[in-house]
Amino acid sequence: MTAATYATTDLSDAHTDVHIAEPVWRSFGGRAAFHGRARTVQVHEDNVLVRAELATPGEGRVLVVDGGGSLRCALLGDMLGELAVRNGWAGVVVYGCVRDTRALGTLDLGVLALAPHPRRSGKLGAGEAGVPVTFAGVTVQDGDHVYADEDGLLISSAPLGEQA
Repeated sequence: MTAATYATTDLSDAHTDVHIAEPVWRSFGGRAAFHGRARTVQVHEDNVLVRAELATPGEGRVLVVDGGGSLRCALLGDMLGELAVRNGWAGVVVYGCVRDTRALGTLDLGVLALAPHPRRSGKLGAGEAGVPVTFAGVTVQDGDHVYADEDGLLISSAPLGEQA
């Protein structure tokens, strides 16, 4: 979806059992609010699987990348951000770093990450896709529903609907 018609605050109030990630995120994308089904990837300082997933049809999904919280390199930059937009991804959540933040901010893509970092990641292809990932006090299963805006990041096993 291109525009959010909900607020995470309203969703949190209406669904008290929703999982709320700890407030460790910074927004780097041109879309401050985004939501979609999760596609999960677990990597460590290597973004080959991130690229592989973003090269597939996004269909409005959110790529959730567990980078182990590493602050030593970026797992997403402008080229992968552009790939995500071309392929219809709603957003990318990176438990790690991103780079090319000025360019990411111009893309119609939600991007949450811990921090910027100028160094690119390794290219070994290590990691797993479609596995449960745990970070910032939440566990995200492949296929969960992700809701993000300026107030936070929510995870739900079922769709929460949209609030006006």
